[in-house]
Amino acid sequence: MRARSTIIVMCAAATMLACGGSADTSVTPPDGPFPSPLTVASGLTIKYFAKVPGARVMAMGPDGAVYVSVPGAGNVVRVWDANGDNIADSSLVAVSGLNAPSGLAFHKGYLYIANTNGVVRVQLDAHGRAVGSPVQVNSLPGGGHSTRTIVFGADSAMYVSVGSSCNLCVETDSERASVVRFNEDGSNGHVFSRGLRNAVGVAINPTTHAVWVSQNERDDITPDHQDLPPEEINILQDGKDYGWPYCYSLHGSAVPNPEFDDADRCASTVPAALEMQAHSAPLGMTFLDKATLLPDEYHGDLLVAFHGSWDRDQPTGAKVVRVHVSGGVPTGVEDFVSGWQRENGSRWGRPADVQVYKDGSVLISDDQSGTLYRVAP
Repeated sequence: MRARSTIIVMCAAATMLACGGSADTSVTPPDGPFPSPLTVASGLTIKYFAKVPGARVMAMGPDGAVYVSVPGAGNVVRVWDANGDNIADSSLVAVSGLNAPSGLAFHKGYLYIANTNGVVRVQLDAHGRAVGSPVQVNSLPGGGHSTRTIVFGADSAMYVSVGSSCNLCVETDSERASVVRFNEDGSNGHVFSRGLRNAVGVAINPTTHAVWVSQNERDDITPDHQDLPPEEINILQDGKDYGWPYCYSLHGSAVPNPEFDDADRCASTVPAALEMQAHSAPLGMTFLDKATLLPDEYHGDLLVAFHGSWDRDQPTGAKVVRVHVSGGVPTGVEDFVSGWQRENGSRWGRPADVQVYKDGSVLISDDQSGTLYRVAP
């Protein structure tokens, strides 16, 4: 385990309220420190980058700006560091009028946005604003676990995660609890992998090109609902079933959920590639191959944002973890940044996504405090 250092993060940048004007919105620095210290891996610091109320998923634009989905407002916000001091100083609403947007991806001149009911795409002008109205490229079942995450694979195909409608049920819609693969224009969708209750984080392994997902597993299992079942990292294969709702992974094996008790069915499913603390709520994740400001030992690994539990006597999560990767598979997990959760279990922030910034540092979004942070040496 690496040594760790505690950094008290000071608010040295701007509160950004994206108001959708024709020009960038200026930023006014707030006063005072963040509510409590953040602890980061040795040799790294975490600093305030921007304020984006309700910030969820981030994507780096070809213009060097950071684009952030704000599901509650139905917007995508463009955040820009104009003077290069690694503190954002302007923002604008790039795309508005969306339906609970979550996942974002730039691909071949378009910004693709995963609304809860399907993916739309739009072109942006030189200032990062939408040119015309977004165009729907596919439809997906809405609601339930409502976030939709989108990536484009090495094959240029579009992969979209669709959460379940429930905690534990047999879905009647085959696209629920799955990752669906489409052509890059949104046509010819088919269920790529199923049995994924809520695979919020989706990333392409830069070496193997496999699709990796972070899996939010079920709640309310007996007799140990607080520590079962583990959250998961899964490496997807076309046509495979990853268990939910019939089974979950434990110690490398598929274990039947007591409500179904179907061991034969579980034997045909794929156990998790990595099991993590139950109810941590893993959300956005990113590989670190382009994180050139971090030490070399990080570059083959993965970061995952833990949003945090809601149903444990002692809350867990509300941190960002590093997943070690060796030989194309995850091998272990350790804290990368923690401290959003206080010793008494209360939280002042909840990480939602991680992204490698244009300079090789790491950005973290926090949808509770509406903050973006930057991690660098």
